[in-house]
Amino acid sequence: MTDRTGYTAFSRLLHWLMAVMVLAMLFIGVGMVATVSERYNLLVSIHRPLGIAILVLVVIRFVNRLFSPPPALPADLPLWQKLAARLSHVMLYLLMFIQPLVGWAMLSAARYSIVLWGPFHLPPLLSHDASLYADLRRLHTYLALLLFATILAHIGAALFHGLIRRDGVLAGMLPWRARRRRIAAAE
Repeated sequence: MTDRTGYTAFSRLLHWLMAVMVLAMLFIGVGMVATVSERYNLLVSIHRPLGIAILVLVVIRFVNRLFSPPPALPADLPLWQKLAARLSHVMLYLLMFIQPLVGWAMLSAARYSIVLWGPFHLPPLLSHDASLYADLRRLHTYLALLLFATILAHIGAALFHGLIRRDGVLAGMLPWRARRRRIAAAE
């Protein structure tokens, strides 16, 4: 269960695990685009399975959110901020779900396989089409930029709640929250 200011331990674990993975993906993606060296193949071999792992985790996270809904926002939060919070969360979930699917479809259209590890490959989503590949590659880039902007807005809002409003919204998602509560209860 959640309380007014906190998320379940599993929700916090998924949040922080995915935060690290998504940020890593964004920076690996930038590195892939910016390099022509032998590092490109290494970055690609990390980027593809990590994208699929994010896709799987976002589905798990969505199901978890249905069973462990987030705590209510502070009652005194202006309506526009509540709406912005809801919209940004919807946007984050959609982008974390759609972005890996677009990447998978893009690689399918280019006839590239997605190697998860060893002999395990994902089946293609689309048939080979060079023009579609080019369009999906452009879309993948635009979605990555939109995801990065949405993450920056999310971080900014979290810091606003934690440093300016001090209303417990940020504290509810911090990974050390439960430990701090246990220490306070023991004293």
